[in-house]
Amino acid sequence: MEIRKSGMISIVGRPNVGKSTLTNALVGEKIAIVTNKPQTTRNRICAVVNREGCQFVFLDTPGLHKARTRLGDYMVKVVKESVADVDAVLLLVEPIPHIGGPEAELIRRIKELNVPAVLVINKIDTVEKEELLSVMQVYGAAHDFAAIVPISAKRNEGVDELLGLLAQFLPEGPQLFPEDMVTDQPERQVCAEIIREKLLLCLDKEIPHGTAVEITTFSERDDGIIDLDATIYCEKASHKGIIIGKGGAMLKKISTLARTDIEAFMGTKVFLQTWVKVKENWRDNMNLIKNFGYRDE
Repeated sequence: MEIRKSGMISIVGRPNVGKSTLTNALVGEKIAIVTNKPQTTRNRICAVVNREGCQFVFLDTPGLHKARTRLGDYMVKVVKESVADVDAVLLLVEPIPHIGGPEAELIRRIKELNVPAVLVINKIDTVEKEELLSVMQVYGAAHDFAAIVPISAKRNEGVDELLGLLAQFLPEGPQLFPEDMVTDQPERQVCAEIIREKLLLCLDKEIPHGTAVEITTFSERDDGIIDLDATIYCEKASHKGIIIGKGGAMLKKISTLARTDIEAFMGTKVFLQTWVKVKENWRDNMNLIKNFGYRDE
């Protein structure tokens, strides 16, 4: 397929609105981790979609929220910078006929930079049509969006239509990424994120937000099996005990779930070993934040 148009589109919104679910739906495979907990995405994730002579490069960003740690500051900075230097912005919102603080801040930034913006109303399967119309009216009055598109990312409804509509914002030009590439994340980073997703899914309350994952070994055997060693860092010794669980049961559950997804992503058998270590207050330590892969571009 010859690529004639290519460009970058940022997906922005408040935490937990479905940005990563939409990113995966657009690509057609899992490259961004998804949970029902806010602030699951910490880094800007690049997703590449090739379709009908167009290459779309989507930037999945963290949810815009009030930062309480230096990691939080970093995440907010990533969102704000992701609206600059792109061909279009996709503002993802829930079907609520009210503009909240994060949405108002993102609309202000879109106006400031004068970037074309599409409003995408997600989770339309949860509301009646009348409610959806009032959401459209409220947002339509706040900004002159290039288009307003209702979708359900979870059910893959409206995603193809959205992709077709976004093609108009791509400038003429060669592809930005090789044709077989679906993300710019290194494989070891994707593997670390998958393990972190399972921590978020299996653990309650605040514990998973204080975790980070570092891949310490990533090597391929002659027969194609991948050896993966991962260290899970948490902020308190009491959290370490919860992550490991009674007789190591919780860590085993997390590792088994992660290995299944990593094998699907890598397309080969994976031998995964996990350890848990305590690093107190790492979310306020810039050196550790960078060490765990959260870096400025």
